[in-house]
Amino acid sequence: MTTTTAQSKLRFDPNSPEIKAYREALSRQFVREGTMVAFPMCLPGMTTQIPHDESRITALDINSVGHVYGGTSGHEAHLFGAAYHGLTGIVLDAGTVAGATSTVAICCGAGETAGAIAFLNGSGGGRAVRVPHLELAEDWIQEWGLEPQALKDLGECVSGEAVVHAVALPDGKTIVGVTTGHLFTVDFESGKIRVVGEAPGRGRIAISGGGVFGQDDGARLWRFDISSGAIARGAVALPDGEWTGGVRWARDRHSGMVFTADGRGRILSFDGRGFRALGKTHLAPVGPMAVTPDGRIFGFCGEEMANLFVCDAVKGGPANLGVAASVIEQRRYGYQFGDAVTGLDGELVFGEDDNSGHLWIYFPRIRGGA
Repeated sequence: MTTTTAQSKLRFDPNSPEIKAYREALSRQFVREGTMVAFPMCLPGMTTQIPHDESRITALDINSVGHVYGGTSGHEAHLFGAAYHGLTGIVLDAGTVAGATSTVAICCGAGETAGAIAFLNGSGGGRAVRVPHLELAEDWIQEWGLEPQALKDLGECVSGEAVVHAVALPDGKTIVGVTTGHLFTVDFESGKIRVVGEAPGRGRIAISGGGVFGQDDGARLWRFDISSGAIARGAVALPDGEWTGGVRWARDRHSGMVFTADGRGRILSFDGRGFRALGKTHLAPVGPMAVTPDGRIFGFCGEEMANLFVCDAVKGGPANLGVAASVIEQRRYGYQFGDAVTGLDGELVFGEDDNSGHLWIYFPRIRGGA
């Protein structure tokens, strides 16, 4: 006689410790504080997006009225303007530059109508290109029109050298940039480029305390004095850490303080003279960062699937906020980002450094009273 053993099917228990742990882990995997909006690189429903393999956003800046200017990298590099306040909601493709495949910096001029100057690399060397003022402050819901935009090539910055980064001085009249071997300036109005002297470009540069700083040979910073125009090599020692990669910076436009991170994810503030450690991110390296008006630093850390973090320069060190995800405008995950700026109302704009890149507008949680 054969006997059959009945096997009972386990019932799903939503209150089991395992399911509760899974839900807790899932809730902490993606951004769980504030709101993210992934905005496509077009006028939604009206214009086509910048092509899939030409839309890695690698450079951003913002002007005095909150219009964002930026550039992409890929098969061809595009320059664009974007607006998302009032009746706008548009990314306007201003065009490409022949032979250019990467945008490393873009700098807005003083005033609403100044436009911007971008710095691109490619077969034609490291070049400066003027982006005209883009008419973005219109009613883009029902009454609008698109005019062709004419980019102006200002020429190669330093012959035979790629541009690494550039920043506009606070008055918006002069841009300071660095190539792989030289520091240069650009007069915003005339577009004239002047090579100042030798200085290595090892990552991004930043303005602090009357000077422009960049990574020098070894674990030191060079300093370009804005008033005298002199370059001081090895002016400031970097603190102990991992500095083999190019440095990144974020600047608080209200206090003038700047922030950086070493290759292990240590966040530091810098006042033009020395550094102060603020804590360490849970992943490394640290990517683009931006500072809100209340002094909080937001940025991305980690490779492949970067995590958003927040660091309070006064109250505490970095805290993980999770992987970027948007359910408004575009339902999308965000894994890699190339640059960041702070908007007029304290929102943050991150450029997605990925194929079919989007502008990610992040509205941080409002901080309560003490």
